[in-house]
Amino acid sequence: MVFLTIGLKKDSVYIIVPIFNEGLTARKVVSSLLEYGFSVIVVDDASADNSYDSIKDLDIHYLQHEVNLGQGAAIQTGIEYALTKNDATIFATFDGDGQHRVEDLAEIIKPVEKNEADIVMGSRFLPGAFSNASFIRKVAIQTARVINFLFTGLWLTDAHNGLRVFNRKTASLLDLKENGMAHASEILFRVAKYKIRFKEMPVHILYTEYSKKKGQSIFSGIKIFFDLVFNRIFD
Repeated sequence: MVFLTIGLKKDSVYIIVPIFNEGLTARKVVSSLLEYGFSVIVVDDASADNSYDSIKDLDIHYLQHEVNLGQGAAIQTGIEYALTKNDATIFATFDGDGQHRVEDLAEIIKPVEKNEADIVMGSRFLPGAFSNASFIRKVAIQTARVINFLFTGLWLTDAHNGLRVFNRKTASLLDLKENGMAHASEILFRVAKYKIRFKEMPVHILYTEYSKKKGQSIFSGIKIFFDLVFNRIFD
């Protein structure tokens, strides 16, 4: 085990883990974060499986939606809750399906801690990164990348990676309105609108057969486009 060596108290770093029917992976994911000493907020988006039972004995902050709203809504719920904690100085989002590594999270926290960036976003496509994404998934990711550029003017290598870290000021500015997957594009709009200092860093994303079933298809990029247009989140 490689332990985090940043200067902040680790329990002042709040990790938001949105879950929806993650009974197979939630305990392993959450336990790995707790081993690092992080404060973990699990937002259960109305799971119908054993997600809650798998983690109910762990030392976490557990929030639950009564109905399924979407990952964006779950993340916003987690952010709003974390902002009520006076000791919360750094926030992060971390997927509950097991595709992210805590070791990468520990690295991308550092620029925010050192005040070199207000938000750091993980990238599957920078040198040093790794991803076993399928060709179709890569096409979907690149589609989303182009859509984000058209709306925000930000040309990133990876626009829809769920592993990101941000400071308290950024958390208060995000105010996500998009409940679904378009929340990732909405975050980038906020970054552009408020001139938030951002950075990308390489991360490792490991897709299992389980996580592949839950990811984006090429049609997801198209849906994101229409979500952004019809919900008018950029007004």
